[in-house]
Amino acid sequence: MARILVVDDSPLDRQWLAGLLATIPDAEIDEAADGEEALRIVLERQPDIVVTDMQMPKLDGLQLVTAIRRGSPHIPVILVTGHGSEESALQALRVGAASYVNKEWIPQRLIPTVKQVLEAAQHRAMISRVSRFLTGCHFGFVLENDCQLLRPVLEFVHDSLECFDLDLTEITRVNVALQEALSNAIFHGNLELSSRLREEDESRFFQLARERRQRPPYRDRRVFLEGELTREKISFAIRDEGPGFDPSLLPNPHRTEALDCACGRGLLLIRSFMDEVSFNARGNEIRLVKYLRREDPSQEHLSPTGLS
Repeated sequence: MARILVVDDSPLDRQWLAGLLATIPDAEIDEAADGEEALRIVLERQPDIVVTDMQMPKLDGLQLVTAIRRGSPHIPVILVTGHGSEESALQALRVGAASYVNKEWIPQRLIPTVKQVLEAAQHRAMISRVSRFLTGCHFGFVLENDCQLLRPVLEFVHDSLECFDLDLTEITRVNVALQEALSNAIFHGNLELSSRLREEDESRFFQLARERRQRPPYRDRRVFLEGELTREKISFAIRDEGPGFDPSLLPNPHRTEALDCACGRGLLLIRSFMDEVSFNARGNEIRLVKYLRREDPSQEHLSPTGLS
């Protein structure tokens, strides 16, 4: 059973979000009308995930993310963004939010996003006592263009990361970034599907993906993942066999307009959750780096009470 806390000062919006989330099997929904009430529920009931609006009285979404990251860092937070909240949402992603969904895309994206974060956050594996002696590991995968393969790969990475110095929320954020990069390599790299098509007609996007998996040259292409985990940093290299693109033409993912653009969502999350992101000149390989033993950026905005 998943306990989900919905936070929104608008009763109608809160009821709408709770109703959508209640369709998730075995989900139990709690509601809060503002950030202060949400913090009390977090302390009392320890939800598995928090879905919060950004603009609220008493305690806004950014302050709520900051406080949860300090007091309950294992609980991931998903932001619901709208017009006027873009800058705060970007800041909240930088200080610890696990993901976001723009209000215009709630019907299509809310449940998949919550399930994605829940799967990463709820997965627990018994870690051998020898893990504390682990200094590093290197792994590689060669993947077909089948997104069903991503879940076991991400579970493998999740289990490996639990051996190192990351809390559960940071593990979730790293896994979300890796999943977005792998999905981009499959859909946009090997299958050459346009982000614009998904924004305009999502059903046609996935139909075309199924068709291209069955015919050359798409079916013969592979995605190559290499990972290196140490006590100091985590790094991934994801390469596809598609034609590539010119990385210099990518829009700036740190501009607030990026939150409203469905086609730039994956890159925005990747850049928000990883410390370094770079592409090769051909545009068919992305490298991600996350440094460990770094001061938690969420602490920069805290007052002595835990609120900014």
